[in-house]
Formats: sequence, structure tokens, C-alpha cells
Amino acid sequence: MGMIGGGQDAFIGAIHRLAANMDGLIELSCGALSINPETAIASGRALFLPESRTYTSYEEMIKSEAALPSEERIDFVTIVTPNFAHFAPAMMALEHGFNVVIEKPITFSLEEAKLLQDKVNETGLTLCLTHTYSGYPMVKQAKAMVKDGKLGKIRKVWVEYPQGWLSRLSEREGNAQAAWRTDPKKSGKSSVMGDIGTHAAHLAEYITGSPITAVCAELNTLVDGRIMDDDGAVLLKFENGAKGVLMASQVAAGEENALKIRVYGENGGLEWLQHDPNTLLVKWLTEPTQILRAGSNYSHLSSFATHNCRTPGGHPEGYLEAFANIYRNFALTLQCKLQGTEPSREMLDFPTVVDGVRGMAFIDNVVASSESDLKWTPFVV
Repeated sequence: MGMIGGGQDAFIGAIHRLAANMDGLIELSCGALSINPETAIASGRALFLPESRTYTSYEEMIKSEAALPSEERIDFVTIVTPNFAHFAPAMMALEHGFNVVIEKPITFSLEEAKLLQDKVNETGLTLCLTHTYSGYPMVKQAKAMVKDGKLGKIRKVWVEYPQGWLSRLSEREGNAQAAWRTDPKKSGKSSVMGDIGTHAAHLAEYITGSPITAVCAELNTLVDGRIMDDDGAVLLKFENGAKGVLMASQVAAGEENALKIRVYGENGGLEWLQHDPNTLLVKWLTEPTQILRAGSNYSHLSSFATHNCRTPGGHPEGYLEAFANIYRNFALTLQCKLQGTEPSREMLDFPTVVDGVRGMAFIDNVVASSESDLKWTPFVV
């Protein structure tokens, strides 16, 4: 693996490195870890990268690695820069024959995402998008139960992602993470939907197995002085006929990352919370509520859930493990491709460029709906 971004002055890079390293399948071999040359070099030294493979720009890294013999060069590039700096290194990596792992949202715009999709299709390379929450074993269990028809026809989806970390104007108080996420030149069309709303939308489509076909949205800027949205709500229609509600807010004071989803069918419903990720509640129409728990020793779980369980029941598996599941499945798939064998369905279960394009389309459609004058009907008594 070669990493672009994620140096000592960054947050998410360390998360990616921990996740990639968890199963011993991936070695960080080179990096262009910062746009600041001094930081890039210091970061490479701290990570014990050889000086010859510590680069000061992604262009230098991709060209230099591509020039190495096949047995020495990296197999893929992982991109952990802010939104606006995703497309160029991803496209260059694909053009030079490298597979790609990339932070979400995939790009700055839908147009860029489509160009990446075209390049992936043209090259036959693999692109993985780190929608982390789909890596949790009990999220995969929920998806399997829906697919197997356990709940009957799906009717209703509620998904919410409240955070409170932007409840103040922290982008003007030296918070670098807040600064770029609330800057339309760096974040894109929407702050809250680009940052966390896409996670909620992806989770809803992933579990139900049905794409969103229509939205009715309102975006809000609730902190005085902020120039981008920090709160929003969306009514959803799904291809399978289900109706949904999505809420995303970064001004829910006191909340951390309280992602929660509920899916209801004819026979019962499912409920999963990121704050208690090892638990899946199954609420039957004619039976008592069932509590399913993650664990590699549990025979009642689907193969997709157990494939992503690392420990016996009762041992917590959280955010880092879910993140690592994305990397592991990508690595196993890539390993099979390099060896000329077929990856299993469980290995192939990670977000791809298709999910990236849908995420950018979700942002565009939500913004368009929020700006429309046609969505509200006067309340007449």
C-alpha cells in the first residue's frame, strides 16, 4: 500500500493504517503523506518508511512506484485527503495501473465520480470506498436477513446520524477538521450530507438492497455565521416501494456519532446502533423481540456476518474492526485477482466506485430538492 495524505498533521490516516494492518495482509510501503514537504518527510520517518519511498507529492509517488519492477512496486494506493483532493490522485493512480482505496465521499463532484467510474470500467482495476459502517458484522447480518426475506416485503426505513461537534463556530476557532468541512471550496455542495448524510444513505441502501429513487429534502444552517449546511432531513422513496426518513445533523449538541437504522417489513423489523455495534435487535410482529449478537462462534449468523467477526461472542468489535473488514475484503479480493482465482461473495462485500457515484448523486439530489420551491404544500385548514 502507498498512502496519499494522512501524515502527522492529519486524523484519518492513522485510522486507515491501523485498519489496513490489522490482518497482516497489507504493508505500508511508501507514502506522500502531506502537501508540506517537511511534514511529509517527518511523517515517513515516524512510520519507518525508507527515505527513497517517502515522497513529497502524490505525482512523484505514483510515477516513481510505476517505474519500479512489478515485484517491488505497490499494489494499491489509499487516498485519505480532504474531499477536494480525492479525484486527481485517484485518476492518476488508475491511469498508472494501481488499484485504489479512497475516503468517502469519493470526489468533490458527481462529474468527477463518473469519470473515475469510467476509468475503473476501462482498466478493470478495483476501487474500494471506505463506507466504514457497512463493515460491521451485525450490519451484514441485517442485510442478509432482509435479502433472505426474513422480514417479508420491506415497507419503512428510518436512518439517523446525529453529531454535536459543530454546535459552535469551531471552524473559526482553529479546528482544522471543521474548517475544511464547512468550506464549499473544499467540502463540496453540502457539508452535513457530504460528511455524514452519505453514510446514512449508503447504510439504508446497503441493508435494504434497494436504491433510493426519490428524495424530498430540507437543508439548514443553524449556527450563526456558518456558510454551509450543518443539519438536514430527507424523505426517501426506494425502488422496492419502501418509504424512508433520513436525518443528519452536526449540531445535535451532546451527541457523538449516534448512527442508528431501523428497517421494517411485513413480518418484523431490525434495529442497529453504532453505539452498541455487536447487537442487532429483531422485532417480530408475532414473537418476542430477538437479540442477536456478533461472535465468530455463533452458528445462527449468516456467512457474511461470521466472515467479518474476529473474536468469540462477548468480545467487543468496534469501529476499527469494521474499518479493517473493508480493507481485508478488498485485500483478499485483490489477492485473488493477482493470483488468477475467483474471490468469494463474502470477499467482494465492500463498497465500490458504484457506491461512490451513488453517494455523490445523493448529495446533488438532496441539495436540488432543498433549493426547490415545489416541495412544500401549504397547510390548509
